[in-house]
Amino acid sequence: MAYQHTIHQHVYRFRDLKDLLAKASLLRSGDVLAGISAAGYEERVAAQITLADVPLKNFLSETVVPYEDDEITRLILDSHDREAFSLIGRFTVGELRDWLLTEQAGTEVLQGLKMALTPEMAAAVSKLMRNQDLITVAKKCEVITRFRNTIGLKGRFSTRLQPNHPTDDPKGIAASIIDGLLYGSGDAVIGINPATDSPAVVANLLNLIDTIRQQFDIPAQSCVLSHITTTIELINAGAAVDLCFQSIAGTQQANTSFGVNLSLLDEAYDATLSLNRGTIGQNVMYFETGQGSALSANAHQGVDQQTCEARAYAVARRYQPLLVNTVVGFIGPEYLYDGKQIIRAALEDHFCGKLMGLPMGVDVCYTNHAEADQDDMDNLLTLLGVAGCNFIMGIPGSDDIMLNYQSTSFHDALYIRKVLGLRPAPEFEDWLIRQGITDEKGKITHNQLTGKLIAHLF
Repeated sequence: MAYQHTIHQHVYRFRDLKDLLAKASLLRSGDVLAGISAAGYEERVAAQITLADVPLKNFLSETVVPYEDDEITRLILDSHDREAFSLIGRFTVGELRDWLLTEQAGTEVLQGLKMALTPEMAAAVSKLMRNQDLITVAKKCEVITRFRNTIGLKGRFSTRLQPNHPTDDPKGIAASIIDGLLYGSGDAVIGINPATDSPAVVANLLNLIDTIRQQFDIPAQSCVLSHITTTIELINAGAAVDLCFQSIAGTQQANTSFGVNLSLLDEAYDATLSLNRGTIGQNVMYFETGQGSALSANAHQGVDQQTCEARAYAVARRYQPLLVNTVVGFIGPEYLYDGKQIIRAALEDHFCGKLMGLPMGVDVCYTNHAEADQDDMDNLLTLLGVAGCNFIMGIPGSDDIMLNYQSTSFHDALYIRKVLGLRPAPEFEDWLIRQGITDEKGKITHNQLTGKLIAHLF
C-alpha cells in the first residue's frame, strides 16, 4: 500500500509501510548507510505526518518482512492478542501516541496491552515522540521478573556486574567481582562475556561465580554469555547454569547469522527451566540486542534499524526473560554516529521494550571512534533512571578491557541511585546491609566482607 503527503506543493510518496517507517525515523547513520533514510528534514516530517494518520490495523495486514519468508513475522502475527487490541484498534498511530500520554493509559492498562502491540506499532509510535514522551510512557510500564531476587520494582535500579577479562583469567575476573560487590553491584546478574566460547573455560567461569555465590549466600544469579549451543551442552553436562544467554535480532536471516532460530531458543529455554535453580522465580533467559545488528549482517531486508530492533523484542518476550538489554552504542558510529543518536536510540529501545512487556535494561555505551564521550553517557544514564530503566552495566572504571568499549562503572550506578533515590533489588539490598557493605540508607561502608572475600578468592 502506497502513502503520500504534500508539503509546499511537493508530493512525498512512500511506496509501502516499510518505506514510510524508514523515512519517519530520526536521523540514523545506519539507515543512511543502508540507503533507506529520508533525504532531508522536510521528507522526514512528511513521513511522520503521514505515519501519524496510519490506522494501527494496517500493521496487521501489511508486513515489513513477508509472513511466508520470516519466522519472526509469523511469531508476531500468530501471537497477536486481538481481544486486547480491541481497546486501541480504532486508533491511528498518532492517536495511540496521544492516548499513551494520558492518565487513562496507566500501568495496569499498559501491562494488559503487551501482546496487542506489534513491534512495528511500538516502533511507529516512538517515531512520533519527543524524548520526554518516551520517558513518560516508559516510566509507567512496570515489568517485574524474578530468579533469586526481584528486578524491576518501582523505586529500584539494578546492575549487571560485568567482570570481563581479555584472557578469561579467573583471578582477574574474581578481582572485578569483589570490586563490584563491594560497590553494591550485581543484583541483575553477575555476567561474564568470555573471551573464548570453549565449553571447558565457560564451565570453569560458571563454577567460579557459583562458588562465590554459595560461599557468601548472595541472592543473585550468574551468567556466562556463551553461545546458546555451548550453554545447552553445559546444561546437559550438569554445569551450574542459572541463566541462558543469547544475542538476538529482528529478522530470521539476522538470527541465522547468529547461529540461532526459534526452535533452538525453545530447546534452550526448556533445558534451562528444567534445572529449576531459581529460588523465588523461573525467569531464566537473558537476551541482548542492539540497533544495527541486522544491517551489520546484511540481513535487515530494507527495514530501518529501529524497527528491526523492536522486532527482536517479539523474540525475547516469547521466553519471559529475566533480563533484556540493548547494547546501544556498541556496534559503532556506522550505525549510531554520535552521542545524540545514541541517546535517542536508547530511549526508543527502552520505550519499545517496556511497552511490549520486557524487563529492559540498557548498556549505556559507546566505542572510542564514535563522536561521543562520557558526558553523553552521563546524560543518557540520568534520562534512563528517570524513565524507570530496570538495569545498566557495572564495569570496573567503565572501561571493558576485553570487549574494548566504554560503558558504565560501579560508581555510575551509585550516582544514579543517590540522585534519584533508587535502591537495589530488595533481596540483594538486604544482603548488602547484612554483610556491612552498605548501611540502611544505602551508603557504602566497605565493612567486614572485604577481607573475607579476598581471603576466600586468593
